[in-house]
Amino acid sequence: MTDSTGIVVGDDGLARPAWAATDPLMRDYYDFEWGMPVRDERGLYERICLEGFQAGLSWATILRKRPAFRKAFQSFNPDVVATFTQEHQETLMQDTGIIRNRRKIRATVENARATLNLRSDGGLVDLVWGFQPDHTPAPRTTAEIPTKSAQSLALSQALRQRGFTFVGPTTMYALMEAIGMVDTHLVSSHRRGSAGIWT
Repeated sequence: MTDSTGIVVGDDGLARPAWAATDPLMRDYYDFEWGMPVRDERGLYERICLEGFQAGLSWATILRKRPAFRKAFQSFNPDVVATFTQEHQETLMQDTGIIRNRRKIRATVENARATLNLRSDGGLVDLVWGFQPDHTPAPRTTAEIPTKSAQSLALSQALRQRGFTFVGPTTMYALMEAIGMVDTHLVSSHRRGSAGIWT
């Protein structure tokens, strides 16, 4: 049962937001992955691309298709994806396991090339984490959770300047939440503070 804050206490006695309370896949993602620091290039590249694919869709849809995405995009190895030709992208448009959106597939290739270009200038990890804010929200209800911030807007602009696409400020705020740059776990959630970044 959801309380007035948007929290659901599960059969295991643990408090989670409603979006992570029922679907076992979403619950496991919330309990073990979402909000934990991601500080490697391939991991960040994958998250940026998947957040882009999620635009307009549910995260549950992306999560269910993530194994197929990883197969289609060679485990999100930017060195490999950067070599994908137009013909390869057309082949991916026939892959029923992924989201067959031409612009998002093209963005994944362009983002791989942009990731490689960043290596001579500090790299993707340093760029993204350079926008970590000085403080994190402490939402008590789901209504208090932001959907974007000054930092996500600045990160979006910086990535676009470097050739990334599908990296709007709302999408980048979702990325910041997912990789632990901000902690938007509700204060009453059992996962609050789990990233070890914010006290």
